[in-house]
Amino acid sequence: MERTAKWILVGLITVVVSASTCFAGAWTAPKGRMYNKLSVNIYTADQQYNDSGNKTGFANDGDFSDTNINYYMEYGITDTLTVLTSLSYKWLESEDLYSVSKTDGFSDVDLGLKYRLFSNRAGVMSIQGLIKIPEMYDTDDAVPLGNGQYDTEFRLLYGHSLYPFIPGYFNLEAGYRFRAESPADEFRYLVEFGMDLTKTVYGRAKLDGIIGMGNGDLSQDVSNNPTTSLDYDLGKLDLALGLHVSPKWCFELGYRAEIYGENTAAGKNISLAVIFEY
Repeated sequence: MERTAKWILVGLITVVVSASTCFAGAWTAPKGRMYNKLSVNIYTADQQYNDSGNKTGFANDGDFSDTNINYYMEYGITDTLTVLTSLSYKWLESEDLYSVSKTDGFSDVDLGLKYRLFSNRAGVMSIQGLIKIPEMYDTDDAVPLGNGQYDTEFRLLYGHSLYPFIPGYFNLEAGYRFRAESPADEFRYLVEFGMDLTKTVYGRAKLDGIIGMGNGDLSQDVSNNPTTSLDYDLGKLDLALGLHVSPKWCFELGYRAEIYGENTAAGKNISLAVIFEY
């Protein structure tokens, strides 16, 4: 994708976000309430996107896998201010015709705050700040668990329920991630739609995208982990089906495919999650 086209896309998405529509993630947790999601994920890739956006195989008929357990939490400090965090333990494996490399351990930790700007008939709008902390692993591992760099991200979130027309919601999200040292900065966007299919079953679909800003140092981009490229584009289509077993508990089955990109892996992910609130 040409850099000019990337900036046009950035502009269009930003206009859409500022004009209307919504993002369910804009809602903050009520004071003293906690949202928890524990998921098991299996990611595999035997292809990659080259710098022209075409799929190619890895060198030496290689493949890559990332099996991980992720915990995500949101807690309401006040009705308008929510703290959030995410942490994963990963088992990584990179294999080709000549060697197999493995690493396991904790990867990057995300810490963030979300502040609700308003909530009325027009919808809900919030701002969010997040820091990625890379202090729980060694970048010299056989398969690095991350790129070892701190990230700082700011997002604008707007949400609107589609009730009473349909039992669902529609979301948009836009943010900019500043990445320290070698990695390129990123524009991040998300478009999501979800709805209740029955009283106990719900579905969700979202397009989660990253656009590299082209200001990274690709001369440093050498790793057995193809998902830690220093400057890349990536579009992920995420589908999920959930089951409410009680008002505060549900189970979720998810499938994610990486449908477009540049300079990164082209894989798929299957997940099983339990979600609970109190």
